[in-house]
Amino acid sequence: MNDIGVIGGADGTTQIVVSGSIGGPILWIFFGALALMVILYAAFYRCGKGKAVCLALAAVFCVAADQAVKFLVVNTMSLGESEPLLPPLLQLTRVHNYGAAWSSFSGARWLLIALTAAGMCSIAWLLVKIVRHPLGQWSLAIILGGGIGNLIDRVRLGYVVDMLDTMFMDFPVFNVADVFVVCGTVCALIYYLAFYSKSDEKNWGNKVDGTDPAANK
Repeated sequence: MNDIGVIGGADGTTQIVVSGSIGGPILWIFFGALALMVILYAAFYRCGKGKAVCLALAAVFCVAADQAVKFLVVNTMSLGESEPLLPPLLQLTRVHNYGAAWSSFSGARWLLIALTAAGMCSIAWLLVKIVRHPLGQWSLAIILGGGIGNLIDRVRLGYVVDMLDTMFMDFPVFNVADVFVVCGTVCALIYYLAFYSKSDEKNWGNKVDGTDPAANK
């Protein structure tokens, strides 16, 4: 059963907070997004045309999952509140991060917005102009979606809402967008080490037709 309370008053923003377990809905959102990613990647890998649509949908689903979880946390938990999620691995703890990773550059809101936006533009450029291998394209789309999720927070709120708190070790609280960025980065590293030199290195300075070079061999 949920308890309803009010935070704030005449000198601040009034917020209605509903206290109750949100671990279930968050897990449904997160694992549902992962399942959609698997389905989309299978469709992306097999289809000849429509790859751009699959990549765009992947990025959109990343943003949607991230923002949905943040919405639930902000509207059901007060700042600093914790509750179980996947004990003994994870718990939910609402934290506002005004900086980057490990709270670095804390308070430098517009610098972080500029750097993040520049990074997202660079990734989009690589996705459109250089990378044609499926794993590389998929990795960049996931990183792009996660980056946009956190960029929305910085522009709209001035901070990033974090909530995923490790219980088995001392580690900074993170969020769903961070998970997508890390997973995309790991996949991008695998792509770079295993496929980049054979598939896409030659695309620098050359006009590419948007197809996967490996498919033509």
